[in-house]
Amino acid sequence: MRLEYFQMIDEVSAYDEAAKTIEARATVPMESTVFEGHFPGHPLVPGVLLIETMAQASGYLVLAHNGFTRMPFLAGVKQGKLRTFIEPGTKLVITASLAHDGSGFSVTDAKIAVDGKRVCDAALTFKTMAFPTPEFEGMMRQQAETIGLAGSVG
Repeated sequence: MRLEYFQMIDEVSAYDEAAKTIEARATVPMESTVFEGHFPGHPLVPGVLLIETMAQASGYLVLAHNGFTRMPFLAGVKQGKLRTFIEPGTKLVITASLAHDGSGFSVTDAKIAVDGKRVCDAALTFKTMAFPTPEFEGMMRQQAETIGLAGSVG
């Protein structure tokens, strides 16, 4: 996890095309400039970054589901719940399932668990659009391969 670069997913540990689900993992770094302000002397992952983590796992699910033909852009967060604080060094398991895909939108149900206990969840809506540039598409394919989603980027 590289908080400063919004690279929240370390690896995709499972993708099930038939079930339309993904599982990803991330370890919160022990040190980050984010923690200098959130909060000095008591570092916690900002809730917005936990939502972003769920959104990125969900985004990779949508990308794989549609064969990298369209890019998902986060458009809405519903029923977001943050149940506890996340500290540096915490190992996260992020899961998402595709609830809807069509009409230019995708919806996922996503959650983050720590040691098997749910710590946050949300229903996330994405607007799916053409990639803005071929270079951007290539970068997304490369990042998916880097985190282990290579078999799904066709």
